[in-house]
Amino acid sequence: MPAAMLSEGTVSTAPFDPRFPNTNQTRYCYQSYLDFHRCQKVKGQGYAPCNYFKKMYEALCPNAWVEKWDDQIDGGSFSGHI
Repeated sequence: MPAAMLSEGTVSTAPFDPRFPNTNQTRYCYQSYLDFHRCQKVKGQGYAPCNYFKKMYEALCPNAWVEKWDDQIDGGSFSGHI
């Protein structure tokens, strides 16, 4: 990840990801959400590079989805593999 992408406030929207070439960015949103939580699980809460994925899902995902997924994680019913 480029250092400029990780600095606070420099990313206004998610950059192009060749894994998700279509205009529908739903998969990119969900994958970024999973990647953030996987990164935190493996590297720990304070690992700064994980914030790249957080910025991506915050830019792509509707807030209602993120709130729902967070509630599901807290309740132990999230269906994604973290």
